Amino acid sequence: MMNPRSAIAVVAIVLAAAGLAAQTPPIVDTSKIGPQVGAVAPAFSGTDQSGKPQSLAAAMGPRGTMLVFFRSADW
Repeated sequence: MMNPRSAIAVVAIVLAAAGLAAQTPPIVDTSKIGPQVGAVAPAFSGTDQSGKPQSLAAAMGPRGTMLVFFRSADW
């Protein structure tokens, strides 16, 4: 029976041989993609969860509005 340290060493060797151990994700320059902080959002509209039409103009208050986009990892 293989002890846990030996098993970890074997996995590390296999991953290194496959070229997977040292890979790092690419660096993304977020200043070059998507809307930037403070940018004016284009006019848009959509349907809310109740089926009623909503628009950015309808949500805008006298001091503006703040849009927050959140993408769950569970989708």
